[in-house]
Order: sequence, then C-alpha cells, then structure tokens
Amino acid sequence: MVGKQMIINDFCKKYLLWHRYDPDLEFLKNCENEDLRILVDYLTKDKDGESRWTESLTYSEPYKQYYPHNISAMFPSIAKELQRFGGDSIANLFRGGGVLYREILIDVAKAAKVNFNKDSSTERIEELYLQKIMEDAIEKMSPNQLKEFIEEFGGESIIGVGTISMRAAHEVLKYIIKGSGLKFYKLSVIIANSVAKQLLGRGLTLATNTAITKGLHIAFAWLGPVIWVITAIWTIKDITAPAFRVTTPCVIQIIYMRAKI
Repeated sequence: MVGKQMIINDFCKKYLLWHRYDPDLEFLKNCENEDLRILVDYLTKDKDGESRWTESLTYSEPYKQYYPHNISAMFPSIAKELQRFGGDSIANLFRGGGVLYREILIDVAKAAKVNFNKDSSTERIEELYLQKIMEDAIEKMSPNQLKEFIEEFGGESIIGVGTISMRAAHEVLKYIIKGSGLKFYKLSVIIANSVAKQLLGRGLTLATNTAITKGLHIAFAWLGPVIWVITAIWTIKDITAPAFRVTTPCVIQIIYMRAKI
C-alpha cells in the first residue's frame, strides 16, 4: 500500500494537476454533500468497497481535507478525476488532463445505443440516455412491475385506467421525458437510487419531499430490470474501456443531481 501511494503521489505531482474547466460540471459545487459522496465513492471504490487501483482522488489534499463532510469544496478535484477516467491515460498526458463530461456522456450514450443528435444540449442527451435505460428495462418488467410503473407516474390520465402493457408503459415514459420536470426528476431518483443500492449497498439520502419519496418503495421492484440493462451496457464497453464501469454510474448520478438542481 505504501508503494502504491508513493507511485500515485509522484504521478499526481507530474501529470494530474490539471483540471479542465468544464461548464457541464460546474454545478457540482452547489450539490448536496451526500449526493456528491456517492459520486466520489463511484470514482474511488470498486463493487467490493475496496479502493480502486486506478484512482488517485483519495491521495489528493482536497480529499483528505474535505471528505466526507464538505465534499462540495473539492468539486474541482472530483471533476478532474472523472475527466481522467473518461479518457485514455496516455492521451490525457498530451492533452493536459482528461476529457470533458459531455464527451464522457456521449461515449456512455453511444454504448447504450441511444438515438441522439450530436448537436443536442448536454441536458437533452442526458434525458435520452435515461429514457433508453427505462425503455430497455420496461422490456424486462413483469406485468406487476409494469402496473406499478404506470400507476406511479399517473399513467391513467395518459393511456386510460386499467391499460397495462409494455406499449402503454412506453407511452408513459415518453410523457415523462417530454415533460422533463418533477416526473423526470422522480424517474432519475429511482434509477440513481437503484444503482447506488446495487454498487454501494446504500441508496440516496433524500429530503422529506413526499412527492418524490412516495414512490421510492418501487425502486426495489425495478432494481432487477434497471441493473440488468446497465450491466449489459458496461459489459459491452468493458472490452475496450475498463473505466466504463466507473463512468456509467457516475453519469447516472450526475444526471440525477442536475435534475435535482
């Protein structure tokens, strides 16, 4: 462990001092501590809770000073670490840092076979990415899960009372994404909560907003379909990009936090 720390400290001093200004990540400094803690844990811990061999964030001074109680104060370091995971290590040295979040998002979206316009806003690509996750998850849902999904988002007013089918669920999903308001935020909460439960063993810490927390009980019912989809996405990409297992949950957490802001 001492040898690893010496190597990483030296590498950080030489090559990882750069933080590329990233307008799509600036909002992190305004996010809640516990939400940021999940993002940091995705970057620094593997699925067994052990430190990632490829991470450098825990060796930085901002991490030692601000984690886990004042994480927003270290947001440049968080952005830098995410940018580094999103790019090739050698290429990062020549460009003076990793890749911007938008490029990471596009990489993740392409792997999920999301249909999007490359000129679309970052927020729009994020919406379409969550839509694709849920489209694929709906295909794996049981009749009871479909019923819960439709009812939870007020689908009766869109497709009629008692209409339960995959087609109906897809119509409700389109309505959620198109509205891009409270219902979209609620969807992002449920997906991000499911991923955090699976990877970290804990869910999101939410304020007492009954409009949101009311539906979190069904996150457990969706856990299987959602995780199956996300696992399939990062398994495909893992062949050429091992860091994809890190960037995929990070993107999902960032989408949730942006929707919350």
